Amino acid sequence: MSQRSAGSGARRRRPGRSQVILDDDEPDVSSQPSSSQVQRARCSFTPQQIEQKVAEVVQFILIKDQKKIPIRRADVVKHVVKEYKGQYPGIIRRAGQTFEQVFGLNLVEIDSKNHVYILVNKLHPLPGEPISMCPGSPKTGLLFVILSLIFMKGGTVKEILVWNTLKKLRVYEGVKHEEFGDVKKLVTDVFVRQKYLEYVRIPHTEPLEHEFRWGARAEQEVSKMKLLQFIGELHNEEPQTWTQQYREAASVESNPR
Repeated sequence: MSQRSAGSGARRRRPGRSQVILDDDEPDVSSQPSSSQVQRARCSFTPQQIEQKVAEVVQFILIKDQKKIPIRRADVVKHVVKEYKGQYPGIIRRAGQTFEQVFGLNLVEIDSKNHVYILVNKLHPLPGEPISMCPGSPKTGLLFVILSLIFMKGGTVKEILVWNTLKKLRVYEGVKHEEFGDVKKLVTDVFVRQKYLEYVRIPHTEPLEHEFRWGARAEQEVSKMKLLQFIGELHNEEPQTWTQQYREAASVESNPR
């Protein structure tokens, strides 16, 4: 009987669930932090710690952007911000300022619902520099051709027209290119994931057809007026020759994003 009583006493002295919640060594991870807990967490970080976290976020985004793949807030929080989550708005704002002031880049949220970001480098030609110098690499040049075609055709172009245009440049669908590699993958996958292009299925088509549109990154990075000037150079014409496109480009220039 005495042993049973001692056991009962031990069980009675075991801390209950409410006591465990108050124990700093064993937090109840299933519960949501109160506003006072969040406030205490915010106050617990020094300015130096916040600056370090901002630097880590900048480095993370720069690395991710090397492949021009959009960056999700969820990934930034999971891999970098972590326990600083309550400080995220201030951290991402200061990271954006760092990109602008140090790197000459803009951190742009292209999807406010899912919080997806890209880095935009708005390069402007130097005075006297030919506009045709804008495409800086063969892949950029290929993208420039496709974006130009879409723009001149009113914003949407069927896939077959894109391939017919590229054939004139000796770039063929399904044929490995010395410079571009798998052209089909580059155009319909890589440029799409980088948000330079949208590759959209056309409904009610048999066999299945797709069309291309400008992607969110292209809308942010590419000046339609400069693109139109580039096309004018190719055809030895003034940009105003294409009335509809010129009006659209001028409208964008006068109302910058």
